[in-house]
Amino acid sequence: TLAIFLSFLPSLCCRTWLSAARQENKKERKMAKVVSTTVEEPLDLIKLSLNERIYVKCRADRELKGTLHAYDRHLNMVLGDVEETITNVEYDPDTKEEIIKTQKRQLPLLFIRGDVVILISPPIRSG
Repeated sequence: TLAIFLSFLPSLCCRTWLSAARQENKKERKMAKVVSTTVEEPLDLIKLSLNERIYVKCRADRELKGTLHAYDRHLNMVLGDVEETITNVEYDPDTKEEIIKTQKRQLPLLFIRGDVVILISPPIRSG
């Protein structure tokens, strides 16, 4: 019986080692998930804002509010359900006053070229 037990011992050790390795791998994956929710670089903050509503200020007095669907390292972005606000400032030569006009429009999907982006504001998170 001792010989039979010793013959099974290597396979038992191997199974125990594999089980321990699998548990360690699960722990590493959990740690990777925790690390991925931390902000180490500016683009990490944008990554955390995927599929959430964000505010984007662009050149030419344009402001966008929409759901962030995709982005890249150049800040090219795809926004959905977008509200675009365009602000125009005109000067009245007679009264020498500024006349501010705003136009708003709704867009179902919008691609933004990264070089027009001035500011990106992620959603406010509490907690």
